[in-house]
Amino acid sequence: MTRAVVLGGGFAGVLTAEVLSRHVDEVTVIEGGRYPRGPEVRTGVPQAHHSHVLVTAGAEALETLLPGTLEELRDRGAHRRGLPDGALILSADGWFRRHETGAHLVSCSRWLMDHVIRQRVLAGGAVEVREGTRVLGLVGDASHVTGVVVAGEDGAAERLDADVVVDATGRRSRADRWLAAIGGPGVEEEVVDPGLAYSTRIYRAPAGLAAGIPAVMLHPSPEGGGPGHGATLFPIEDGRWIVTLTGTREATPPTDERGFTDCVRALRSPVVAELLAAAEPLGGVRPFRATANRRRFYERRPRTEGFLVVGDALTAVNPVHSHGMSIALLSALRLDRAWAEHGAKPSGLPALQAAVAEVADTSWRMATEQDRPRDAAAATPATAPAPAPAAPPVPAAGRQMRARMARALLTSPVLMSRLFRAQTLVPAQATEEPPSHPQRPTHPHPPLDTDEAVAQFPELSEWWFSGRPSRQATWEENRDD
Repeated sequence: MTRAVVLGGGFAGVLTAEVLSRHVDEVTVIEGGRYPRGPEVRTGVPQAHHSHVLVTAGAEALETLLPGTLEELRDRGAHRRGLPDGALILSADGWFRRHETGAHLVSCSRWLMDHVIRQRVLAGGAVEVREGTRVLGLVGDASHVTGVVVAGEDGAAERLDADVVVDATGRRSRADRWLAAIGGPGVEEEVVDPGLAYSTRIYRAPAGLAAGIPAVMLHPSPEGGGPGHGATLFPIEDGRWIVTLTGTREATPPTDERGFTDCVRALRSPVVAELLAAAEPLGGVRPFRATANRRRFYERRPRTEGFLVVGDALTAVNPVHSHGMSIALLSALRLDRAWAEHGAKPSGLPALQAAVAEVADTSWRMATEQDRPRDAAAATPATAPAPAPAAPPVPAAGRQMRARMARALLTSPVLMSRLFRAQTLVPAQATEEPPSHPQRPTHPHPPLDTDEAVAQFPELSEWWFSGRPSRQATWEENRDD
């Protein structure tokens, strides 16, 4: 009889429990809180009030692990949007033209995503969940973990023996302390803090725009060298939009209703402001500041059999990059394949720790390359191409080359495909060669203005142009006043 205990019943923990249930006899999840009955607020997950999307590789992994889940999510109101064929994106250099790249995202509330996956995993009865239970520590020694000590709501301590113990308790994981308490060495850690903050509000969409609207992503402009704000608008279930403002701590997005509205109106484009003026706000503005990238290198420690760390407890990237859920899914898929081949043996977990860290490595490198100290104006909305980091002054010829590259990216199908597939964690094809110079279209396209960018999306343009010759021109006049 083999037994596994998963610490933490959130997204990564539930997925890991599902995978373990295929390879061991008993799986128990230790959850400190209580699950809601439906897709509702769950305590202890403050980031869940903000935008969450699955990117391409994560969505594909979900369908491999739990076939039919994407269809159920869509039936319950989730939305699939191509990048950039289903997204209106204003980068620091201009508007992207629509093009199908094979990259996409799935947007819905975090509550719906968690609820649907949790229902599917727990429905079969192969996974036991102990809610309202705290983890007090590990059982074993520095070389081999053999169980955990937990306490229920009555406070009484209880020992649970296990062949496999998995820590999926997230960013606030105390695994380093638990290991130290049984004689283990410390854990090397790296933190890259971009100084980013964001604020989110949910809106009821106008009836005619609830379903067909593209995702909207607005970057701040680095012009002027000062802090700026960006914004994202994603459609979610029940005819709602989730809207997030991003900014640095020098330009923290407002958390009051009036300030939030004023900040939206001050963005580079009027698109989000106009949409929200036609929508109904639902509830207040929620801030979030815990955006540091944090990596704990458990794979570099001396071997500890029987213990594994996954999810944000291992590698947590700035949520603005929209990779967290997808990395959890890709990690679960990697574990499933490894355990199917070798079995879920305590002795195999140190090697698997390195494998799970490798899964998260691409996301970590992508996030930290963008988030290391640079120009404060470069705060970037989720799932949108990042502005170039600040650099020393360059000759005019170099600036011209960068400008040509930026313009080519906005119009080149090849360059767009490479960019958005990389950002949605799709591995590059082995035969794909990077371009030796910016691709130059046979017929170069001039930059789009806001009206032209909106006109690419029939579902949005009919509303945008109704009754007004140019919302952009009117917005600029009002802004000047």
